[in-house]
Amino acid sequence: MGAKENRHSCVKKASKMPFVVEPYCTFLFYEIPDPDKIQKYLPNRFRPAKTAVFEGSPEKYYGIVTMFRIHTSVFWGARTEFYLVAENTDTGLLSWIMCDYISDTISYDEKHGLKSPDVKTGVMTTTCEGNFVCDMVDVTGRKYAKCEMNLTRAKMKPLNQRLWIEGNTSIAYGRTSGESDGDLFSLTFFPEEMKQALEVPLGDVRLAKVYCNVGRVGGVLERTASFPFAQHMLSDSPGQRTHYGNEAKLRAAAEKVNFNQIKTLGN
Repeated sequence: MGAKENRHSCVKKASKMPFVVEPYCTFLFYEIPDPDKIQKYLPNRFRPAKTAVFEGSPEKYYGIVTMFRIHTSVFWGARTEFYLVAENTDTGLLSWIMCDYISDTISYDEKHGLKSPDVKTGVMTTTCEGNFVCDMVDVTGRKYAKCEMNLTRAKMKPLNQRLWIEGNTSIAYGRTSGESDGDLFSLTFFPEEMKQALEVPLGDVRLAKVYCNVGRVGGVLERTASFPFAQHMLSDSPGQRTHYGNEAKLRAAAEKVNFNQIKTLGN
């Protein structure tokens, strides 16, 4: 058995991986001006879809950059990820399509298997002045996320449940030229984890500069969201595919999980 096969075998033994996203996981939403141009980055059976970020906000085509710190029982660190929003034409579910990411800790994806950190030095933190700060650049210097915003005037608002709850149960890796489609997977969590978040006024965003392998995120920054609390979740392990389909089934699955054990991760 080759090295890659060994890696896949090890990570597939457990059906789900528990993890905690630390407070102030932050999202930047960029409106996509021409959704036809992003179809080539989506897996088969997916098409670009409009969505609202908060309850009652306008529906638009979005590219999303998220910045967060994560810890599990075996690793912890910072990640920044780039997503497109699409609809799964087989299930009708709104979905998050991960097109790229960088991290200062180990990662796993279908193409690379276990992957060493590609960010050697980076900053992701909050300050006593109420600022969220992210400055992460990969070792090539070609992929980066730089953000600085002040949170003191941010207001908690209810989130659009289709994007945040339905979408997080239908996640897939995007594709670029020459790569195969990635696996579809789901997160398991109590829906309350995704019910509300801070909306940061755009005037308080001092820096929002991102670049990844699928090119610059089209359009102008249109909306932001930040979670001022820790989120406790399970992720399908590679090769596992959970399908909930609705919030009731997600909640029923979450009620079977001992989240108290997850809350002790990293302590």
